[in-house]
Amino acid sequence: MSGFSQVPQLRFLAVDGPLAIGGAARRMAYWDWPAAAGADAHRVVLCVHGLSRQGRDFDTLARELSLQARVLAVDVAGRGHSDWLADPMAYQVGTYVADLAKLIMHLREQDPAVRIDWVGTSMGGLIGMALAAQPAFGLRRLVLNDVGPVIQWEALLRIGTYLGLNPSFGSEKEAADHLVAISIGFGPHTPEQWQALSRPMLRERDGRWWLHYDPALALPLRALTDAPDQAAAQQAVKDGEAALWGLYDAITAPTLLLRGAQSDLLTPDTARAMTVRGPRAHCIEFAGVGHAPTLVAADQIAAVRDCLLAD
Repeated sequence: MSGFSQVPQLRFLAVDGPLAIGGAARRMAYWDWPAAAGADAHRVVLCVHGLSRQGRDFDTLARELSLQARVLAVDVAGRGHSDWLADPMAYQVGTYVADLAKLIMHLREQDPAVRIDWVGTSMGGLIGMALAAQPAFGLRRLVLNDVGPVIQWEALLRIGTYLGLNPSFGSEKEAADHLVAISIGFGPHTPEQWQALSRPMLRERDGRWWLHYDPALALPLRALTDAPDQAAAQQAVKDGEAALWGLYDAITAPTLLLRGAQSDLLTPDTARAMTVRGPRAHCIEFAGVGHAPTLVAADQIAAVRDCLLAD
């Protein structure tokens, strides 16, 4: 595959809202892939990862897209190089939306002519929906990767079995093998691809290897999945669907919906509804993949590229 091979630069943006651990002002990290020579200087693609991941998930996609655009891949609060939150219950989509809104405003201050597209995987897609529903942010095109307004309760339970357990490992290989085991829904990958997806998720400390996110980010999810009244918790999730559909129906930007054919988070029924409501997303399914496509395979990259960079 062709691609722009430059290594991205790690940048930080001061953000408002909940404070970092210790009561300090907070920074959000993002990886900045500059556009190749001759590319459109006013075109930016913002990439935002899933619940427990980080911005380097988009390395392969960013190398390809940076032939034609600047690509920014964010570490959402509590993940990667972004600061951890002092209040774990602030690990909510509302916090993330405010953080990314600040980044969008920062980009527009730098370049009033900037045109911004969005690629969001799972949680990153929910953040993108909230921003795309507000015309003031001016998102040009939207890619939702295996996520929609309906979140399956069973998928939340599955995620809750591993999120925030804070395991440590005696070697990088042992840690990477653990990540592969809990990421089976990503579908088939080569050993090299698994290594590329796993290595940025890990940090070595005192001779042990740890996952590179705040384990406390699991607390808001556990407040739901471990609630004494499970019927009420499930109803709360259902009640949230109406608000999410309201956001989705308000989106006017051209939207591409990607779905793993075996996804347990985005059902076929929800995907079909998304093609006839709101922006009437164009849906592409990938066989042999669950939740969620990693945007590493050539056909997945081509789908995103053709949507965002066709003109």
